[in-house]
Amino acid sequence: MLRIILNSQPSGTLSQREHIFHTRCNVSNKACSLIVDSGSWCNCCSTRLVNKLSLITMPHPQPYNLQWLNKDGDIVIIQQVKVKFSIGKYENQFLCDIVPMEACHILLGRPWQFEKKTIHNGLTNEITFTHKEKKFVFYPLSPQQVAEDQAQMKNKRKREKVGKSKEEEISSKGFVNKENSFITKNPMKKILFIHKDLNFCPHAATSLEEEIHK
Repeated sequence: MLRIILNSQPSGTLSQREHIFHTRCNVSNKACSLIVDSGSWCNCCSTRLVNKLSLITMPHPQPYNLQWLNKDGDIVIIQQVKVKFSIGKYENQFLCDIVPMEACHILLGRPWQFEKKTIHNGLTNEITFTHKEKKFVFYPLSPQQVAEDQAQMKNKRKREKVGKSKEEEISSKGFVNKENSFITKNPMKKILFIHKDLNFCPHAATSLEEEIHK
């Protein structure tokens, strides 16, 4: 009997049994990861997305602390942002709290579900709602697609972290000392100073000094 019930289910529904709703959206012509979660009492936008797209932020009217997103301690949420996004033909703009999260770029919680009067199919994990008198159905990504997106976002964060570390390392080395010489950075030209005893050749020392002051 159990085998008959499982076989009668739509293909792919079993893979959604232990997964929340993941999909992809478009923000400023950029593909972004989006989660719909009824367990979240707010709509959230990642700090990384805000910084990358230079979105305009605004002070949060009621700042609050978050504990579940950061194992190192509380995070104070003090800013919000209006995010315009699209999924297929659906386009909308929602106010989101700015949160340093890595699971996705945008998280739609209870506020979005409440306003759109969404209906969630627990079997297929599909979300149905009406927007401007048109019916929309959001279909979830497969677990494999979610894993690919998560891996891609993780690799991007790693590359950016490595690039940032290299930039900081280069900028911190204003002078590079080695043995009896050092190199100093000049926006117009680079000069190599060599610390040698030039008393044996005073004319060379005078020429070097004139070149420096040019």
